[in-house]
Amino acid sequence: MKKLIILFPLILLINLVLLAEFSEEKEIIRVKKDSEVVQTIMDMNMDILWQKQDQIFILAGVKDLIKLENTGIAYSIESENFSGSEDRDIFSQGGVNGAYHSYLELEHDLFLLEHLYPQLAKVEIIGNSHEQRHIYAIKISDHVLQQENEAQIIFLGCHHAREWISVEVPYLLGKYLLENYQSDSDIKKLVNQSEVWIIPMVNPDGLVYSIYFYRYWRKNRRNNNDGTYGVDLNRNYGYKWGNDNIGSSPDPFSSLYRGPYAFSEPETKAIRDFMTGKNFKALVSYHNYSQIIIYPWGYTNKPSHLDNLMHCLSEKMSNLIQGVNGNVYGYSQAGDSLYLTNGDTTDWSLGVFGIPSFTIELPPADILSGAFYNSEINITPIFQENLPAALYLIKWVIKHYSQENTQDSPKNFGQYDHKSRDRSRK
Repeated sequence: MKKLIILFPLILLINLVLLAEFSEEKEIIRVKKDSEVVQTIMDMNMDILWQKQDQIFILAGVKDLIKLENTGIAYSIESENFSGSEDRDIFSQGGVNGAYHSYLELEHDLFLLEHLYPQLAKVEIIGNSHEQRHIYAIKISDHVLQQENEAQIIFLGCHHAREWISVEVPYLLGKYLLENYQSDSDIKKLVNQSEVWIIPMVNPDGLVYSIYFYRYWRKNRRNNNDGTYGVDLNRNYGYKWGNDNIGSSPDPFSSLYRGPYAFSEPETKAIRDFMTGKNFKALVSYHNYSQIIIYPWGYTNKPSHLDNLMHCLSEKMSNLIQGVNGNVYGYSQAGDSLYLTNGDTTDWSLGVFGIPSFTIELPPADILSGAFYNSEINITPIFQENLPAALYLIKWVIKHYSQENTQDSPKNFGQYDHKSRDRSRK
């Protein structure tokens, strides 16, 4: 009997460890916030969903819960309070994923746009995912089959699988430009003077997994060969990759796992190779949630050489967004306002190409307002409020590109100055 009593805790521990390695489902937990707890959680590379007053909400797996137990941090499980069942109405509009696009539906709709507007839209396959799904880019321009000397801008969506709204906003932007080209002279002018490239779904494998198996899945679907799956694609880019273990994680179990090396993933390689062959002047990467516009650097709280410019562009975009539905999007440098990240998209695009780069965290503002569960009826309002900001940035790129190619105009983004400004609006 004594042997059984001694063996039982050992067996339980072994089972917990095995479960931690192979279980992919996680719980939303809540912990009481203080400076020591925040630092401990950051050091553990946990998937922080939101901080609300004196509470922190975390997406935690069994391995995370064991870490919390070992450090003596108390937590409560809150998953049932955020099931999202009231907001989703998932099949209400007939698609596999309701009004949100599945991978196959997006594929169909992109080629449909190309078919309907053959002089303005062209779809390209820029690479394949781990599970051999195509990564699609759609080019929108007046002579779409030609390579013209025009301003280029790129909009990206769905680095993180669970952020479904980040697919819809860039897709709807492309659709809007095409549908309004003939009837709206301003849109026609923008399209005629630029090349707008849109990649709505960087992470198709992860999205499919999020739809069919586990709604909170974040990463891609790389088999890490240790019982875990996935790399955080927005920690896998080459600039300052693995700079520290706070802005990304070396642990394959972590939601912030950066991968074995920079650009280890076919999805980020596809973006790298595609952008390297172009001359983009600005980049926007859509995510959710938080309702904020952030810009590099993310790996440090020190400002970049384009800090003034990106701050002022963010301020203008925030004001334009607010003017539609009244929703306030904060704006500031990522590493100075939220938390440190390394190996992310916008640090890479600024660090390598030297272009203004923005992460727009779409609504809702926090987990208590729905988090990743945006109601289907909110897709259109969220797109509509972001549309003026996207059009403004396209217009800015055209103007800057024109100035850059005149003899008397400065060619350095960093010469843009706005001396009297606050560091952030959060």
